[in-house]
Amino acid sequence: MNQPQPYGYYYGNEAEQYTFYRLPKALFTNERYKDISDGAKILYGLMLDRMGLSVKNGWTDEQDRVYIIFTLEDATEQMNCKNDKGVKMFAELDTVKGVGLA
Repeated sequence: MNQPQPYGYYYGNEAEQYTFYRLPKALFTNERYKDISDGAKILYGLMLDRMGLSVKNGWTDEQDRVYIIFTLEDATEQMNCKNDKGVKMFAELDTVKGVGLA
């Protein structure tokens, strides 16, 4: 791990250590989401973060809804987990099988 530079200066990519993911409070306070795992909640936060890239790239459908491309491979890499867990987390968020967030 990179050590902080003296006097509070950061160089290159070191500043990214203070970039944060946002998680909607409703994931923790709304009864609808009480049964989904913390991992699925974090995955949803990662997906929301990816939405910023989609907006920047103008990725919208014919109804002007923003969409993201976030694959199982993306999820397992960022969450540092195996495919089985990634599939389970996506299923928890799924519109058909889960709570309707993905």
